[in-house]
Amino acid sequence: MTSPEFASNSDNFCYRHPDRQSFVLCQRCMRTICPECQTQAAVGVICPECMAAERKNRTPAQKRAQRRWGRRSTAVAAPVQSGRPLVTYGIIAVTAFFGLLQLIPGLDITGMLLFAAGYLYPDLSGFPFQPWRLVTAALVHSGIWHIGLNMLALWMLGRSLEPMLGRWRFLILYVLGAVGGSVAVAIIAPGTPTIGASGAVFALFGALLVIGLHMGANMTGLFVLLGINLVIGFIPGFNIAWQAHLGGAAVGALVGLIILRTRKRSQRTWQILLLVALTVLLLAAVFIIPPLLILA
Repeated sequence: MTSPEFASNSDNFCYRHPDRQSFVLCQRCMRTICPECQTQAAVGVICPECMAAERKNRTPAQKRAQRRWGRRSTAVAAPVQSGRPLVTYGIIAVTAFFGLLQLIPGLDITGMLLFAAGYLYPDLSGFPFQPWRLVTAALVHSGIWHIGLNMLALWMLGRSLEPMLGRWRFLILYVLGAVGGSVAVAIIAPGTPTIGASGAVFALFGALLVIGLHMGANMTGLFVLLGINLVIGFIPGFNIAWQAHLGGAAVGALVGLIILRTRKRSQRTWQILLLVALTVLLLAAVFIIPPLLILA
């Protein structure tokens, strides 16, 4: 039994069906909606009015992606969503914040966050064990041009990929790309310290390439851009860790393939398991292969 105060509060009932009690809010307009009015989104649920506005505001590219990735009647694990790419903006803001910290004299935020293989093998290197540097290296850069170009690429790619994949999948892609870049550096050039978000950005390249080819899009421009960036890493004098580019692109392509092959909602468990397996494989590779090479 409900109290008169509870019954008189319209916020406790679906705005489209005032006789139906609910405590679930639309993530767009924050109005209460009952189960019949709920449509699953990347995060939470949205109401019919917001869903209609979302479909109306989709770009032609997003509409093609939705048609290609599955019919609306089949719930997919990677829905096309509208709205601002909040994760992209958030990563840019956090990276810019750490860029400002790097300017503070005496703080040495770069030294605290950069990645070097020695931090993974304390018994061999004498360094403290700090595995989080696999990811934190993506937060610090060597200068204004370095951070500017990486964040520009993130902004350009994130606007397309994040609405397509959903926020959590996009974030997982970015983080795994950063890890993949560090792992490649540890395996190919274990004596090279590295900083920068290049591995994570190249993961976006790799994922977008795989997804674009699946959609039948013209990927010539992306192939050229990816090729130019990979070649730059081999030019003497640029001091760029091409290993991180290669590792990030490979991991991004694998993540994109996993999402493509497990895009139905019924395959969500498989998607999670495969992404976890990829993470375990990366960690196993970085903790097993370099020590064997060093001991050999």
